[in-house]
Amino acid sequence: MNVKKNNKVQLIVFDWAGTTVDYGSSAPGTVFDRIFTLAGIHLTREEINGPMGMEKKAHIRELLSCESGNRQWRQTYGRPWNEDDVENLYEQFEETLYQVVAEYSSPIPGVVETVSGLKKQGLKIGSTTGYTSQMMEQVIPKAAAMGYSADCVVTPDVTGKSRPTPFMLFECMRQMNVYPPCTVVKVGDTALDMMEGKNGGAWSIGILKGSNLLGLTQQEYENMDQENLEKCKKEAAKRYREAGADIVIDSILDLPEAILEINRRLEKMEEAVK
Repeated sequence: MNVKKNNKVQLIVFDWAGTTVDYGSSAPGTVFDRIFTLAGIHLTREEINGPMGMEKKAHIRELLSCESGNRQWRQTYGRPWNEDDVENLYEQFEETLYQVVAEYSSPIPGVVETVSGLKKQGLKIGSTTGYTSQMMEQVIPKAAAMGYSADCVVTPDVTGKSRPTPFMLFECMRQMNVYPPCTVVKVGDTALDMMEGKNGGAWSIGILKGSNLLGLTQQEYENMDQENLEKCKKEAAKRYREAGADIVIDSILDLPEAILEINRRLEKMEEAVK
């Protein structure tokens, strides 16, 4: 990591669904379940959530390639799936999500006040997503009306590449005129978010509460007994770290302290190279 004198965090790049809006990243999971069920393919929530964070067409390929999806497709259609099937499912996904995504655009509890506080500290707020620009046209105004907005929004159709590549992250850096990457923090709710950050030379922070990786709706989270909840969190935190997370936090309310910790680490690294 290239550390220069007086480096501090300048830019925080958030994911959207499951990180800043849409508790549990319910919208894409619900729509994937709906379109695959209509196609005669029944997948578990865990199977659907596995590739979450990818560009959505790539996500569909992953679901068709998993053991259950591949087997069911052959049983249902008597042949392997192909790219025409991917295109057909994607068209259905995009049309359905476009109709419902605004309903899932409410900021997750703690996001509005936390991001507002970070902006007041002079930090820039970027964002990347697996949604297309057209889908985000539904999300951005709804979230803004409820108090959350980012300084820039980068989608896979802008860069031509999605996670785990770092190109959306780099585009945020370009638009915000921020460098080097060690002054950038990627915050997300999937393993691919962590990989996006690390592949770009940035810091990666995983959030548990409201995340796709934890895989709980708000009601499930609030109703789960503490012992089982802690077990789920421990497993999710392990998966974040395996994907390269530098820090795992319980909720977005813990992010300001995590940023201070990264600044302390940058200072130590700066001292070490003197």
